[in-house]
Amino acid sequence: MDGMGDAVLVGKGPLDPDDVVAVARDDAPVALAPEAERAIEASARVIEALADDDTPHYGVSTGFGALATRHIPVDRRVALQHSLIRSHAAGSGPEVEREVVRALMLLRLATLATGRTGVRLSTARAYAGMLDAGITPVVHEYGSLGCSGDLAPLAHCALALTGEGLVTDALGERRPAAEALEAAGLAPIALREKEGLALINGTDGMLGQLLLAAADLRRLLRTADLTAAMSVEALLGTDAVFAADLQALRPHPGQAASASNLRSVLASSGIMASHRDPHACTRVQDAYSLRCAPQVHGAARDTLAHAESVASRELASAVDNPVVTVDGRVESNGNFHGAPVGYVLDFLAIAVADVASMSERRTDRMLDVARSHGLPPFLSHDAGVDSGYMIAQYTQAAVVSELKRLAAPASVDSIPSSAMQEDHVSMGWSAARKLRRAIDGLTRVLAIELLTAARALDLRAPLTPAPATAAVVTRLRESAPGPGPDRYLAPEIESAVALVASGAAIAAAESTTGPLA
Repeated sequence: MDGMGDAVLVGKGPLDPDDVVAVARDDAPVALAPEAERAIEASARVIEALADDDTPHYGVSTGFGALATRHIPVDRRVALQHSLIRSHAAGSGPEVEREVVRALMLLRLATLATGRTGVRLSTARAYAGMLDAGITPVVHEYGSLGCSGDLAPLAHCALALTGEGLVTDALGERRPAAEALEAAGLAPIALREKEGLALINGTDGMLGQLLLAAADLRRLLRTADLTAAMSVEALLGTDAVFAADLQALRPHPGQAASASNLRSVLASSGIMASHRDPHACTRVQDAYSLRCAPQVHGAARDTLAHAESVASRELASAVDNPVVTVDGRVESNGNFHGAPVGYVLDFLAIAVADVASMSERRTDRMLDVARSHGLPPFLSHDAGVDSGYMIAQYTQAAVVSELKRLAAPASVDSIPSSAMQEDHVSMGWSAARKLRRAIDGLTRVLAIELLTAARALDLRAPLTPAPATAAVVTRLRESAPGPGPDRYLAPEIESAVALVASGAAIAAAESTTGPLA
């Protein structure tokens, strides 16, 4: 955020990931920085100088893709840009989430602001105006191959800028773009040379979804530490394996952070204290799903850190083809290829699936009388009459199975397009869509572990849980009652999902531990 009220200032430099999330999810206003406006005007003058040039320039006086060798006469070049947008706005399938569209629009505006694309200042301002008015173009699930960038999703946004196509307005009502623009006091843009390409040649859709997923995954990995701690406590496990000196023997930073969280959450636990005496407890070591939580959660954290480093480089990029170079040349390039982003999107889906798989194993252990160390079968009130949380684990297992399928990488696939001109594509958009579904799945898996562990902790009474885990149970009990006869379970699962998704579960733990890593 900048000092201009709460506006996100879009300048020549990279956006902050938190600002992307603020615009996408919280409707933070945007403004173009003065230096960005000067850079935009300078590159627009370069394109204007080439408009009447007899020498072909890709995107200015030629067709696109496999039609790049087709020279376009001067009097047809405005039509060329509009034809490009109309033909590329070819998405199909369900409507993409509002936050995703707003993120990709902001990121496209950020590339325009670098002054490397050749658009006019009026076009960039109009794009910012659409964001500020809460006008969200209707973008569809299918259409992007991730090369040349996210063409179809961005084309639907550019189409709305010209007053065509469908949008949802600030009130969430779907309406024609021209109607929504007029109601917001905005005029449609008549595109000039190069502007059509500049509005659609980018990795903004996949990058926006990476940034949104990273924000969610940071919270979910802290939540995984929390639910793991609750399960260790509920299963009468040991926290000795989380000691800092043991963790330091394998110095992965994510592992250290996860173990630190586990120690903090389990501090001062009466349940843990009840079986610390080695003479009273004959168990030598816990199952892997308990003992190795820092190693798995830590690996996911380090994977996220790598993905965020890729995202930071992508945020600092000016992705377009062709580009206006600093010294005024207009050059074709391949920077639009989505491989760097696609790879890490796929990598994160693998980590998400593994964290969820470990969570499900801990949940199952609490429900199995042979492994739960004294808890009733399925944590039921009257086993046989009551099924307890038996089917909650089925739901969890179904989600984990889906996550394993979603972990199959999209970026290893490529389907040639544009008459073999675009003969290798990234499928980065598909990797991003998979990851969004995976993030939702992990949220649900951790919520069921939280719900299960909370009931198990209640059933350990009169032994008392740690202050942090007790605070989480208390917060959960505001919407999901404690142990008792079977109830309609789906609403209780959804209440736990809401606690995880909103960050309320973490906030409850942090009310006693302070900020978790």
